[in-house]
Amino acid sequence: MILYLHGFRSSPLSMKSRLLAEQMQALGRTAEWLCPQLPASPKLAIELARSLVQHVPPAELTIIGSSLGGYYATWLAEQLACRAVLLNPAIVPLIDLEQHVGVTTEFHSDKPFEFKREYIDELRAFAVQHITEPQRYFLIAATGDEVLDYRDMVAHYRGARQLVIDGSDHGISEFADYVAPVLAFCGIDINSAMAEGAAR
Repeated sequence: MILYLHGFRSSPLSMKSRLLAEQMQALGRTAEWLCPQLPASPKLAIELARSLVQHVPPAELTIIGSSLGGYYATWLAEQLACRAVLLNPAIVPLIDLEQHVGVTTEFHSDKPFEFKREYIDELRAFAVQHITEPQRYFLIAATGDEVLDYRDMVAHYRGARQLVIDGSDHGISEFADYVAPVLAFCGIDINSAMAEGAAR
């Protein structure tokens, strides 16, 4: 099972989630894909994520988190002892999101939502000072991230598998190139699956 957690102001319509969803569909594994619209409240977002995977064994679960979703994914992976893939993850979102308190809109629609000041306090509850089992993590960080500093990511996930992209951007615009290694970390070999499908 894969649970994808999008970033701040994002949605299941993000480019990265759509590419992964399309690949899972092509493999006939849509039943193993979850990508909910997360509420603005970090507390409610975490509660929703936990409820969706509460019956999934940790060994069969990978949480993929982008930006703020990476912050959530890290906390959940520590709590659930499952794998996590972090895509330009937020490390200290309390600082980055302070400027966004108020009403704003989602990136992929004009739908407004409010990011309340109390949500900054909620974020503190999900901070992970040090990951405990680096082998359960896969970090993809872009040196060209214009929102977050990739060096903070590299330091925070020291000892984990890391793919540092030279250049790129916060959204990882060439993410199509990394779908295969991401799914491989989740235990899904695209090439083998495609070959098996063709042989049937």
